[in-house]
Amino acid sequence: MKSFSRRTFMQSSAAAALAASPILSAFAKTDLFAAEPAEASKLIWGVLLHLGHNMWGDCPTAYTPPVDHFTFEENLWDELTDKASKLGLNMVVIDLGEGVQYKSHPEIAIKGAWSVDKLREELKRLREMGLEPIPKLNFSSCHDFWLGDYAKMVSTPTYYKVCSELVQEVVEIFDGPRFFHLGYDEEAYRHQTTLEYIVIRQGELWKKDFLFFVEQCEKNGTRPWIWADYAWDHKDFLEWAPKSVVMSNWYYEDDFDPKSNPVVQCYLDIDAAGYDQIPAGSDIWDHNENFAKTVKFGKEKLSKERTLGYLQVPWRFTESKYHELNNRSLDQIGEAIKNYNKD
Repeated sequence: MKSFSRRTFMQSSAAAALAASPILSAFAKTDLFAAEPAEASKLIWGVLLHLGHNMWGDCPTAYTPPVDHFTFEENLWDELTDKASKLGLNMVVIDLGEGVQYKSHPEIAIKGAWSVDKLREELKRLREMGLEPIPKLNFSSCHDFWLGDYAKMVSTPTYYKVCSELVQEVVEIFDGPRFFHLGYDEEAYRHQTTLEYIVIRQGELWKKDFLFFVEQCEKNGTRPWIWADYAWDHKDFLEWAPKSVVMSNWYYEDDFDPKSNPVVQCYLDIDAAGYDQIPAGSDIWDHNENFAKTVKFGKEKLSKERTLGYLQVPWRFTESKYHELNNRSLDQIGEAIKNYNKD
């Protein structure tokens, strides 16, 4: 993969960055990005792994209570990424959160978080193993506890400034990644009823802030990627969202009948609306065939030219107590890759 000079990259315009990168330019669609048909051998086979932790709660009684120290276990990370490479995966989406000592905002990091230099060393190792590292910072107000005090400043001038600086720095750290995962899921009251501090954007404000983050990605020469569940309850979303946005509809159960399941129907709606997508599956609820069924559904029902690949999301931290479950999720991707290539 061609890397940008960090100084040159940050000073260049989005157009110059796109022209300089064969990876980014291959995805030019509309005025910025365009999809190319994805051959089976070039599909994305990715897994989401966690560096940070504080994304699901703001109080001790939360589903995953926040921590003030790094719980990430590097030995397990090494094992999982080595296994991913051997199984034929080619992408790792890294949920960064508060797990990095950002130079622009070191106050976000918790004790023991990785330095920027440490992260860069790891990104180099991943690339040498054939794994494309993609950054993820979730800016949904339901999953932004990693932002610390800034999570209580949503939609303020301070918030926009901090988030803009973080996106810019992370793009630089990753040497101009092909995608930047913005999260942006579950920002609704039903997902925050147990929280002590509830923040929900709606209507035009949600739209304004979403487009703000799309702009932050594009002006830094990277392509925005989101969880697409906003489309479940807002049918107009697929009418106005920029076509540069990569959609990951997510579904973790076994019934793949779109006639009876509106979440599954959303895969078809995204495809029909002309968006590139990376369907996401998971075994988080012990639906161990979900990922295989997700791939089967995508292969049979979705446009080849707009299905960029598939993402497995274990939703388990990189901690020894989740050793078996993280490995199980990787095995499921490995099986899906083997079966896909047999056809």
